[in-house]
Amino acid sequence: MRGGFQIFAVASLGIAAACATVPMPGDPAVPVFAVAETVPVVTANEDAADDPAIWRNAASPAHSLIVATDKKAGLYVYGLDGKVKSFSEHPALNNVDLVDMGDAGVIVFASDRSDLVNSKVVLYRLDTVSGTLTELGRVATGPGEGYGICGTRRGDTLIVYTAAKSGRIAEWEIALGDNPSARELRTMQVPSQPEGCAVDHRNGTLYIGEEAAGIWRFEPGATTGEIVAAVDGRKLVADLEGLALVPEGTDGGWLYASSQGDNTYMRYALPDVTPAGRFRIAKGEFGSTEETDGIEVMRGDFGPAFPGGLFIAQDGMNDGKAQNFKLVPLGAIEAALTGE
Repeated sequence: MRGGFQIFAVASLGIAAACATVPMPGDPAVPVFAVAETVPVVTANEDAADDPAIWRNAASPAHSLIVATDKKAGLYVYGLDGKVKSFSEHPALNNVDLVDMGDAGVIVFASDRSDLVNSKVVLYRLDTVSGTLTELGRVATGPGEGYGICGTRRGDTLIVYTAAKSGRIAEWEIALGDNPSARELRTMQVPSQPEGCAVDHRNGTLYIGEEAAGIWRFEPGATTGEIVAAVDGRKLVADLEGLALVPEGTDGGWLYASSQGDNTYMRYALPDVTPAGRFRIAKGEFGSTEETDGIEVMRGDFGPAFPGGLFIAQDGMNDGKAQNFKLVPLGAIEAALTGE
């Protein structure tokens, strides 16, 4: 969601007034730089690109894949060079995630906004060799407009979390097969519009971004949560958008958030969600990022360009071209935040 803040300036004599839409400044943010970017999405002159997901190729890290949404047109699969591997037409898809389900393959799932009253999830299988998607079907996921989504693997079961625009959060057990189905396990609620969604694969802790209020944490099995990082105009500037999680050890690691209101990103240390630095993707060879919706991050070897991990951010401006996604080495972000 795009956010604007009106700043009113009154002349010293009180005779004239003017207003302009400008980003609300938050705390200082260190600069980092993209080393690659994706081909822009097909939808031009609109808010279209939205959310990425990462599949890491453990056998050949440089051949890992990115799945990302054009919410007006469908799903892209990109290589780490930013070139298009495939495109699957499907209008009104918003957020996307994927889970490696072993023998069942890599399952991609996206929130379907084509029905604004009843949300759905579209399921695909990703061919990791060709970079193509095969649609498996759609499952209904309750009332409301489909918006945020994330998922995890629990044993041999795919678990998907949906965040409807109304604030209704739900946990679903997905049965794959010729006719996929969804069974609701848990329902939660946040007071206003959410989108960002990240689940800790180690223990099932769920993080939800309420755009105007902050990051909610829901413990495994809980139906009520707590705000663990508030939108305060300093560390998080509304709208709060994408969330992404990097686990370390049994309960440590990092939670990243898109502070869309001032074109920055916030990092928090787990498990206590302690503020641990802000950064921005500054203008370099591949341009800066503004008005970021979805983000994704993963630690690990992704080849020579991304030896320590990969951070991806949607770019809502892209120097006047159709929107795209910027790729930043995770190691460069970590070094910038520690001053190394």
